[in-house]
Amino acid sequence: MTHPAEMEFDPVKLIRMMAGNGHNALIGARYHNHGESWCELAIPYDERLASDAKSGIMASGPILTMMDMATSISIWLKTGRFQPQATLDLRVDYLRPAMPGQTIIGRGECYGLTRSIAFVRGFAHDGDPGRPVAHVAGTYMFTAGA
Repeated sequence: MTHPAEMEFDPVKLIRMMAGNGHNALIGARYHNHGESWCELAIPYDERLASDAKSGIMASGPILTMMDMATSISIWLKTGRFQPQATLDLRVDYLRPAMPGQTIIGRGECYGLTRSIAFVRGFAHDGDPGRPVAHVAGTYMFTAGA
C-alpha cells in the first residue's frame, strides 16, 4: 500500500475533501486555481460571514482561514507531496475591507524551503488583484519525525 506522503499531491481532490468538513465547510472555501508553487482558493460572499449585518463586510476570520489553507497547499504543491506541517507564524496585514457581496480570492505561494521550514506569502482580493484586501507572510515547520 502506498503511503499518502509518497503519492503525487492533488490540490483539487484535497480541497474538495476539506470543503465539506469543519471550518472550511462553514466558510465555503473552494478551489479556484493553482500552479507549481501557488494555490488560489475562493470564498463566495455569504452574509453569515459578515463582521456585522449592517455593513455586510466579510469578517477577517474567514479570510485568515482561507489564507492559511492556501499557503499550506502551496507548500505541498512546491514539494510535490503532502507532509504534516504546523503554522509557526502567519502574519496578516489587512489593507482595506472587502466589498460586500464579492467573492474573496486568496492566493498563497511557497517561495522558499529548507529541510524543516517553508516560507510563504500571499494576498487576498475581492475581484481586482491589484487592489488587495490583505497580504500574508509566514513560516511553516514540517512535523514528520518531530
